[in-house]
Amino acid sequence: MSVARAAGVRYRVEVADLHAHLFRVTLTIDQPAIGQRLSLPAWIPGSYLVREFVKHLQRLVARQDGKPVLLHQMDKASWQAECTASEPLELSWEVYAFDASVRTAWLDAHRGFFNGTSLFLRVHGQEAQPHLMELVSPLPAWAAATALTPHKLTKRGFGTYIAHNYDELVDCPVEMGTFWSGEFKAAGVAHRFVVAGATESFDGARLLADAQKICETQIRFWHDRKRPPHKNYLFMLNVVDDSYGGLEHRNSTALIASRRDLPRLGEARASDGYTTLLGLISHEYFHTWSVKRLRPAEFARYNYQGENYTHMLWFFEGLTSYYDDLLLRRGALIDDATYLRLLNKTINQVLQAPGREVQSVAQASFDAWVKYYRTDENTPNATISYYTKGALVGLCLDLTLRREGRSCLDEVMRTLWERCKGGPMSESDVAAVLRELGGRSFSRELAAWVHGTRELPLEDLLASRGVGVQHDPAQWQQRLGLRTAEANGTVQVKTVLRGGAAEHAGMAAGDEWLGVEVAGTGWRLTKVDDLAMYLGNHRRLTALVARDRRLLRLELALPATATTWRLVLRDAALAQPWLAPTTP
Repeated sequence: MSVARAAGVRYRVEVADLHAHLFRVTLTIDQPAIGQRLSLPAWIPGSYLVREFVKHLQRLVARQDGKPVLLHQMDKASWQAECTASEPLELSWEVYAFDASVRTAWLDAHRGFFNGTSLFLRVHGQEAQPHLMELVSPLPAWAAATALTPHKLTKRGFGTYIAHNYDELVDCPVEMGTFWSGEFKAAGVAHRFVVAGATESFDGARLLADAQKICETQIRFWHDRKRPPHKNYLFMLNVVDDSYGGLEHRNSTALIASRRDLPRLGEARASDGYTTLLGLISHEYFHTWSVKRLRPAEFARYNYQGENYTHMLWFFEGLTSYYDDLLLRRGALIDDATYLRLLNKTINQVLQAPGREVQSVAQASFDAWVKYYRTDENTPNATISYYTKGALVGLCLDLTLRREGRSCLDEVMRTLWERCKGGPMSESDVAAVLRELGGRSFSRELAAWVHGTRELPLEDLLASRGVGVQHDPAQWQQRLGLRTAEANGTVQVKTVLRGGAAEHAGMAAGDEWLGVEVAGTGWRLTKVDDLAMYLGNHRRLTALVARDRRLLRLELALPATATTWRLVLRDAALAQPWLAPTTP
C-alpha cells in the first residue's frame, strides 16, 4: 500500500479570510481512538522557547457521523474528543496568522506562510502513521512551495502532499503567494529557491549561483564525492524592510532578510548585507547535517508540549556558527580579509559581554528556554550566547588540533557523522572522537572552554595560523561600559555593563543621558561619540541624566585603557590549510 493510501490522518488547509489573517484547517481521522486526544505544539524545533501557538487557535469543533462531538479541554493546548472508534472523526478550527517571523504563520492579501507546529493538531497515538495535507489555493495567481512529497497537485503547487509521520509534516513549512522561483543542482541534487517580496532590481541568477556554491562546498565538506542525505532541498526567503533570521528544517529552510540585502542587477561587488545573507544561507544549510540529523540525544524524540533540555547547543548552534562563514571562504564567496573581519566581529561580541565570566556555554545551552530568547537590560551581564562563544570554542578546537598536527575539526565532524550514523549524539561522542583523532584526551579543554568561564586562548591559537591581534582603542560605549540608542537628538541608556565606568557612576538602564559637565562647562549630549569633542585631556566628567523625571548628576571617571581586537593576517601561507584547503 502506498504512503498516501495509508494516510489515515488528513489535513485540509484553506484561507478563511485573507484580510482577517485566518487559515481554516480541517482534520479527518479515519480511525480515531475512543476518547481521542489531540494537542497543538507549544514550541517549534530549532527555536528554543515555549511560544504557546495555541493562543492563535479559535473556533475548534468536532463532528462524527454528521453529529457534533463534545471536546474536553485538558490543558492549555490539548483536548479529548468524546467520540467512538466506529466512524471517522472530523475537526475544524481557525488559526490567526499575523507573525512575519520564520517560526509561526502569516497570511494577508499578498502572501501566506505557515509552519505545521502553528496549524496542525497532533493526533495522539497516530503520530507515526502517514499524514496527508491538502492545500487549497485562495487566489488564481498564487503558487505554493513546500519540501513535502507531492501526491496529487492541481497547478502552481496546490493540491495534496504526503508525510511519513507527524514529525515530517510539521518539519516542512509552506510558502504561498506570487513569489520569485529559481532552481539549481548541487552534487546532482535538485535545489529550489523561492523569494517573496523582492523588487525588480533583484539579481536572482546571482543568488542561485552563490547558493549553489554554498551547497556544493558543504556537501563536499561532509561527504567528499558522495551524495547528501536529502533528495531535494527548498530555500524559502521572505524579504522585508528590516529583519534577519532563519529556521532550519530537514530538507528546507525558512529565511527572512532585509530587502536591501538582496543582490542587485548590475552590481559587481557584494554588499556587507548580501555577505551576511550568504552567511545565513550557509548556516541554515549546515543544519541539514548538524541538528536535523546529527542532533542532541535529548532530541531523539521531540516532546512538543514543553521544554526539551540539552547542554549541547554550543556544539550544534555554535559549531554551525563557526563553519557558516568559514565555508563561504572555502567556497571562494569571500576572501581572507572578509572572513577575518566576520570572525573579528564574533570575537569582540564575546569579549564585550561580561556574562562570559558568569555563565558557561554549556549552561547557556540548557538555559536557552528561559534566557536566550528573553533578553533584557541585564542579559549581557549574566549570560553568554551559545552561538558566538560556541563558534569560538569550535575555532579553538580546530586550531588546537591543527597545531598538534594530527587532525582538524573538519575530520571530527565527519567522523561524528559516521560514528553516530547521522543520528542522536552526546558530548561523550565528541570527547571520544577528539581522543581518537587528536591522539589524547581533550577533557581539560572541554571542561575549561565548554563547562567553565575562563577566557579562551584565542590570541595564541590564531598566531599559530598566521593571524595576529592588533589591540585598538575602543569606541566610547565600550570604554564607558554601556549600550545606548540614539534617536531624535537624545541618548537612551539600554544596558549598563557589569564592572564598567557607567555602573560605578550609578547609571542605570532606562536613563536618558541629557548632557555632560566638563571642567565647569555644560554641554548638551546628542551622541555618545561627541564626548571626544568635549573632554579634551580631562579624565572626569559629570553626566546629567533623567530617571523617572528626576534629574541626576553622576560623577563619571573614564578608564585609563580600553581596547578592541582587530585581526591581522600576517602569514597567508600558514593560514591557507585552515581558511582555504585544497582538499575536503
